[in-house]
Amino acid sequence: MPAYKEILIPELQHEVALTEKFLRRIPEDKLDWKAHEKSFSLIQLANHLADILNWIPGTMDVDELDISKYQSPKFETIDEVVDSLNKNAQAAAAALDKEDSEYHKTWAMKREGATLFSMPKYQVLRAMVLNQLPHHRAQLGVYLRLLDVPIPATYGPSADEQ
Repeated sequence: MPAYKEILIPELQHEVALTEKFLRRIPEDKLDWKAHEKSFSLIQLANHLADILNWIPGTMDVDELDISKYQSPKFETIDEVVDSLNKNAQAAAAALDKEDSEYHKTWAMKREGATLFSMPKYQVLRAMVLNQLPHHRAQLGVYLRLLDVPIPATYGPSADEQ
């Protein structure tokens, strides 16, 4: 069986490339647009997609994280978001470049000292971090569709790119 890093780093790179394609489709004049009053605006969603990658070093480099003081980034342009995405991807790949034993260590998310959950780092990465990219990228795809922006191909052709 290959090492975890041999599986996860190429997957991360692939997902980042797909995410950048989606981010580059966001119309700069619609950054404050929301699909619903309870939804993120386009720029908030874009910021969140770039920030998800920070969760990888936050998982691999420490054994617990207290989220009580977490602040989402507030980039104002798509270029800033994409720059952040790519910088965060480099840091994430470096954080994943560890021995398998590191992936088996327990990690805990806390809020003001209270443990919200704990599980092995590999499970945190799969369930709580890496799966967030396609989840929120799909959300962005719905936003783009509602704005009549062509959807880029991801794991196969889109209706707009055949």
